[in-house]
Amino acid sequence: MPQSPGALPLYQQISELLIRDIAAGRLIDGERLPPEREMAAAHGVALGTLRKALADLEAKGLLDRVQGSGNYVRARADVQSVYSMFRLELAEGGGLPTAEVLSVDRLPKPDTLPPFGLSPEGHRIRRLRRLSGTIAAVEEIWLDGSHAPRIAPEDLSDSLYLFYRTRLGLRILRAEDRVGVAPVPDWAPPAFTLSPGAPAGHVLRLSWAQDGTAAEASHTWFDHRAVRFVARIR
Repeated sequence: MPQSPGALPLYQQISELLIRDIAAGRLIDGERLPPEREMAAAHGVALGTLRKALADLEAKGLLDRVQGSGNYVRARADVQSVYSMFRLELAEGGGLPTAEVLSVDRLPKPDTLPPFGLSPEGHRIRRLRRLSGTIAAVEEIWLDGSHAPRIAPEDLSDSLYLFYRTRLGLRILRAEDRVGVAPVPDWAPPAFTLSPGAPAGHVLRLSWAQDGTAAEASHTWFDHRAVRFVARIR
């Protein structure tokens, strides 16, 4: 499994991928996972890295590790996950989210966004999203400028919410998603699978922080042929 700037540690990538596969029903309750050496080879990691990922799942109550028998899935709701609020999945379910940062700029907030935050400026972050290597979406995220004077592209991780929490002390606790259809923006890179102006699935999200204030607004344009928007109700 390749490592890129801003990527999660390898063991956490595997753990998060398995969490998403369990949530999507690709791995079902009671299912026995393949042998550990086989799984490590399939993910392209050392056996120790794979075992660290499995230990993380066990700590989260998603795995029973039975000596001499194997590792068994325990499906459950409300599992702590870096991507617990990320709603895009591959058409077959699951998929590990990664992000390629296209640009980061501090700019006046556009009038097209719903009101959020205290500053007249925001950090505009544009990214290309992949799910397990499949190009899935382009994103334009606006973080209220009061939370940081500057954000460098190299500081960002695949999970913005993880970056907010660990680097800015900002916790996103809830979000509202408005799902529809919108044309792909003209800044979308050639690598994106839909051309600028083509209709795409669209999510407008408004996110609230731990103090109850709206801290972030974002647009996501996704390729409806390859991915889907999923919100599970437990």
